Amino acid sequence: MESLLNASNIDIAVSKLINKYHNAKYYLNFNSPNELLVCVMLSPQTKDETINKITPKLFSKYKTLKDFSNADPDELINYVRNVNFAKNKIKNIINASKIIVNEYNGKIPNNIDQLLNLPGIGRKSAISILINAYNIIEGIPVDTWVIKLSFRIGLSLSKNPDKIEADLEKIIDKKYWGKISYVLKQHGKETCKSVPICSKCIINDLCKKNNVVKSL
Repeated sequence: MESLLNASNIDIAVSKLINKYHNAKYYLNFNSPNELLVCVMLSPQTKDETINKITPKLFSKYKTLKDFSNADPDELINYVRNVNFAKNKIKNIINASKIIVNEYNGKIPNNIDQLLNLPGIGRKSAISILINAYNIIEGIPVDTWVIKLSFRIGLSLSKNPDKIEADLEKIIDKKYWGKISYVLKQHGKETCKSVPICSKCIINDLCKKNNVVKSL
């Protein structure tokens, strides 16, 4: 594990962040595991706000995974044109839906290996689905905000998502694994922005970035 903070400071920093952002939750809107799957598959390299804006109309047209499995790509793309890499994503959604309908009786698997075998599903997506659909904790989802803040705060010295996940899982109590990603994201949006507002940060005295600046 590569981290700049000692165990005591890590526990303090994580506790402070969890307490402040105790209402932090998954950032995509969904009403069922099926909707969650589609949201997760549409979300890479696309803003959350874009996904949340287009999905109500999308889900009013395609109500089940069977609907998605039978979808005409030329029609489906009209609902997701604002999503980056839309053509590739809808291809994966259609194919993943077919697999789930045909091999899992239309129920999204609650097993990480089975999820990872679906087209368009990587580790972050699989972990997010398990957390938010089944409350199953298999790891920590590592998105752009987690990468940025883990390095900036000093929780991990890596920029590799898999390595960052491994580092975080060694230093953060498992009871927080299902929430810490959303907490870091909210902290990033409110305080630890592209230009951090360090003067308003609740872990300012613990943060690697602030301590490096003070030592210069």
